[in-house]
Formats: sequence, C-alpha cells, structure tokens
Amino acid sequence: MAALYHSEDFVEGGLSYAYDSGHVDYEYNIPSGLAMNVGASPMYDESEMQRHRIASMLQPEVIEFLVYFQKCIKEKSIGELQVIYETGFDKMSADFFRQESWPEADVVAPIVNNDKIFLMLYKELYYRYLYSKSGKNLVSQQREESYYNYCDIFNYILVGDYDSEESNPVGLELPNQWLWDIIDEFIYQFQAFNQYRSRVFAQQHKSNMESEFGYLSETSSWNVMSVLNVLHSLVDVSNINEQLTVYNSGGDPTSVSGVYGSIPLYKNLGYFALIGLLRLQCLFGDYYQAIKVLDNVDFNTKSTYTRVAACQVTTYYYAGFAYLMMRRYQDAIRSFCNILLFIQRTNKMFQAREYQQTAMSKINDQMYHLLAICLVLHPMPIDESVDSQLQEKCGDKIRKMQSRDVQEASVEFEQCFTFACPKFLSPISNYIDDGGRGIDITREAFNLQLKVFQEEVNQQYILPTIRSYLKLYTSMSMEKLADFLNVTMVDLKFHLLCYKHKLNNRVWVKGAGGLSGEFQSSSELDFYIDGNMIHIADTKVSRRYADYFIRQIHKFAELHNTLKQLPTPKK
Repeated sequence: MAALYHSEDFVEGGLSYAYDSGHVDYEYNIPSGLAMNVGASPMYDESEMQRHRIASMLQPEVIEFLVYFQKCIKEKSIGELQVIYETGFDKMSADFFRQESWPEADVVAPIVNNDKIFLMLYKELYYRYLYSKSGKNLVSQQREESYYNYCDIFNYILVGDYDSEESNPVGLELPNQWLWDIIDEFIYQFQAFNQYRSRVFAQQHKSNMESEFGYLSETSSWNVMSVLNVLHSLVDVSNINEQLTVYNSGGDPTSVSGVYGSIPLYKNLGYFALIGLLRLQCLFGDYYQAIKVLDNVDFNTKSTYTRVAACQVTTYYYAGFAYLMMRRYQDAIRSFCNILLFIQRTNKMFQAREYQQTAMSKINDQMYHLLAICLVLHPMPIDESVDSQLQEKCGDKIRKMQSRDVQEASVEFEQCFTFACPKFLSPISNYIDDGGRGIDITREAFNLQLKVFQEEVNQQYILPTIRSYLKLYTSMSMEKLADFLNVTMVDLKFHLLCYKHKLNNRVWVKGAGGLSGEFQSSSELDFYIDGNMIHIADTKVSRRYADYFIRQIHKFAELHNTLKQLPTPKK
C-alpha cells in the first residue's frame, strides 16, 4: 500500500495528499494556509512560536494530518472524512504511534487554533486508542477524563452550540460509522470502568490498590444513571421511535421527525442509542426490557441503518442472546442464522477494516457457540452453509452437550456459555459488604446469569434422550419408556410434561415488536398419552424435492436467456 501522506509533495498553492486504498486513489489538496510550513517567515507572534515548538515535537506528517482532519470536519466533507476516519487514522497510528499514544489534546490545540469541536472529537479517538493499547492498565484518572470528554460531546450535541444561548441543533456532520463507534465505545468504556472498579474493590487489601480504591470510592463518573440518561436523551430528542413507527406503517418518517430528528446526525445517533440500550439491558440481565427497547425496530426490513455492519451484528448478537435467556430458542436461532449469513457475505468488508476485524471475529465465534446451545436445546433445521460452519467450529462441543453423561454435558454447556455470553454488569455501584470488604460484583453478576442458565439446562438434560426413543416408535407403553430411561413412572410423567412445555415457545411471526409472537411447537414429533400408552406422530414435513428442482430449472432458464441477450464481445 502506498504511503498515506507525503510531507515532501508540495504543489503550488498548497500541499497535495494522496491515499491509495488498493483500488481507488483519493486526492486531497490542502490550502497552504492550513499546512504547517516550518521554515516560513522569520517574523513570529506568540502563537506561531508555540506552534513551531510543537512542530519540533511532532512529525510533519502528523501535523499535516491533524490540520487536514480539522478542515474536513469544518467543511463537512463526509466522503473524505470517512476515508480519514476508517483508514487514515489507523495508518498514521501504525506509522508513528505503534509504541506510544497520540499526543494529548493540549499539545494538538495550538495546531488547530483551539478548535473546541475538533478537540472533543480528537480526544474521543485519543482515548479510544489508549483503551485499545493499554486496556486494563489505564488508571482511574484517564478513564474519568474520557468520561468527561464524552459528556462534553453529548452536551454539545443535545444542548447546542457553545456560543448560542438557545438550544438548537448543531451543524456537525460525521460518517455513520463514526457515530456508531461513539455510542459503541461509550458503552464499552462504561463496561470496562465497572469491571476495573470491581477488580480494584476486590483487591483493596493490596498496597498498590489503596490509592485507586480511595479514588474510586469517591468518584461519580461512569454512573449507570448518567449513561442511561445520555442514551434515552438521544432517543427522545431524535423522535426515532415515532419515526420508526411511521416508517413501519408505510408513512413518511419526516412528518414526525421534528426539528432534531430530520437531521441525519440526530436521527442516526437516536437509532444507535436504541441499540446501545439493548446492549446495556442485556449486560444488566434485564432481557425483557432489552427486547422491549426494539419494539419499533423491524429485524427483517432493510434500512439505512443496516449500512453500518457493526451495528447490525451487535443488534442481532444481543437480541439473539436475550431471546436465548428468555427461552425463545426459535427466535434466537433465526437471529443468529440471519446475522451469520450476513457476516459470511460481508466478511471481506470486515477484513478491510483492521480496527473491526478482531472484534467481529470474536463475536462471530461467540454467536456460533450460542447457536450450538440453542440447537441442542431446541433442534430444528437451519441454513446449510451456517450448519456447515457450525459443525466445523462447534461439532465436538455439540456432541458433548448431547451426551447422556450429565456431568460431561453440564461442563460443556457451562464452557460454551462462559465463552459466548456478554460481560455482565451490576447496576449497583457499592462494592463493599457489611464487613467493609470489597466484592467483585462483576463476577457475582456473571455467576447469577450462569446459575439461571444452568437451571434451565438441568431441566432439559433428559429431553434429547426421550426424543431419541420416541422417534423409534409409533406407540409404546409408559412402563417400557420408564425402563429405557431408568426412572419411576412418576418421574416419567414429569419429564413428558416438561418435554411438552419446553418445546412450546412464543415465536415472532411478523411486524416490528420483538416481544410479540404466537406459541408454536417446533418439535419434529408430537405425542399424546391414552391411558398407559404413548402414541407418537411424526410432524416433520418431508421436503418436496420436485419443487426445489423446478425452481432451480426456472432460475437457470432465466440466467440462460439473460446471457443470450448480452452482446458478443469483439475479438
């Protein structure tokens, strides 16, 4: 790949930037007034001297990048800004800041003439880069500074321009990918802060944790109420729920968008905030409220929001997990299969974006593990390509979860759940028990969700075995089945009732409401008990192969006719 920025490529009237994406060349012409020409006039005022002192600290390419970055934001050049954000920043980080962080905002401020808006956005990228590099090693002060910068960003967006006394929509325009990443990173850092605080409180007896413990005991940053308030405020100010309701009914969303909701910045942030609330409620273990948030989101309708692939993947992952924990296995399987097919088709796009590749790869593996759990608890046919990948990734795990050895199956279920579940949080900020000892409440939150999941699995561990016996007969006595299972008649009746209950689930049919649906049984067989006899009926509908071949013949005929109409290439 060609170099992103070339400091020596001066042209008359300014500096020319060339970026080679591999297929498309983007040309940027920067006015000479914006470029930092270090060897300029010998006459300096104080601000110029300060800028030149900074220029001696930073590479010329970095300064030029920051100046042009600011210019694109000011001029609302979304196309060029998207290239800079998705590729340019990562390229500059790899070239100049592989072993260190980007310069702090105070160092950058004189270069961009103390542009408050640019500095807020720069700090958002700055702290995000710190988190990606340092992760668990960040101290409380750095985490708190990032929080207050997010407060500044959201206050600016929700309240309006600093220089205006009235609350008006701001004129800021950012790529949809960046807007989604702001919401996504905001929740991630909230999650990371809570995990860090929980870890510090649990280790407060260690000498190196005393100062951090004291600081975290008093800070009010990253409070759960403030995070929820931000997300709900973005939803409310954008009127996104009202817009989605009208859109789903075939109307014009702009009729209810209001002043803010008609602006892409607010409309997109409002939708992304809905997905953020879905994620947050899942982290707290409130799965009903998580799906309730998406009441106006139609999962099966394409919209402008699906263009942000990471948002779509996050939506289906958390919605699928919430369905799993609510025992709506068929909806969970549908959600996972839909998004895994989407990832298969768009895999190259994620590979092209280095900053997304690792996260998408992990969440892809997590969803295959969750899908494996769902299919063991609720067998049903799925797409062949997804099933092929599932067997490749989780074939051994599925066989262990289906094992008649209860201990082996239980261990495998726990391992799959531990790997695939989100990192749960507790909304409680007090991590000290009555004895003055700190508690790792994040671990407690995970243990609680694991216990709920294990109780559900333990109720179903014998159902696959019952299913395997029932498939062999059209009728059999209850005594015979009790002997096969080595259980008493009382226990057998309990297990048969459990079988009926667990395989009848509420299933989404159509419309936007994710909580709506009809009770359906998706079992491949059904049975009823008459006296002492069990009568079994196979309810699986045989696949009609003739219809499949006829459809393929028609598709081939259409393709053949299309090819015949194409002009013959000249030799």
